[in-house]
Amino acid sequence: MSVAFRSIAPMSDPVNPIDEPPHSLTEPHHMLGAYLDYFRSVVPNKLHGLSEHELRTSRLPSGWTPLELLRHLTHVERRWLRWGFLGQAVDEPWGDRGPEDRWRVPEGMTSAEVRARYEEQCAWSRATVAGVPLERRAATGGRFATEAEAPTLGWILFHLLQEYARHAGQLDVVRELADGSVGE
Repeated sequence: MSVAFRSIAPMSDPVNPIDEPPHSLTEPHHMLGAYLDYFRSVVPNKLHGLSEHELRTSRLPSGWTPLELLRHLTHVERRWLRWGFLGQAVDEPWGDRGPEDRWRVPEGMTSAEVRARYEEQCAWSRATVAGVPLERRAATGGRFATEAEAPTLGWILFHLLQEYARHAGQLDVVRELADGSVGE
């Protein structure tokens, strides 16, 4: 069964390329948000055109699958912004992990559900940080017990950015191994 993800063409002939944020951005909050949104689009775009089988198959010795990585990023956003920055209680903050601390997609969860939850979390995250000063520290009581442990929003957003960039690079390799597709 094939999933309704659109195909990625080779870099020499891109279909619906994802553009990097404009080089004219100078305000740090806008730049961070723009780059996070860029990678929030790049990652699921790399899954477009993969069959359900490919989404749930690992091509790497570590064993993670593309769909597990997308679900992991949903939880990363949730851990760092909902539980971390806002200090809200969340059920299963490490819910993307299964036995042996490996990423997992629960039995019966469809790829469409994984993607919808990812998109919902990204929209929530975007709205949550809009207009909040980068120097504001995370609340205590959630992920962070003390003010000394609580990072600033700027630090959290930079952390999310590096997490996305790393995982997008990993998906570059996985996608090329799966069907030869390269590029954003």
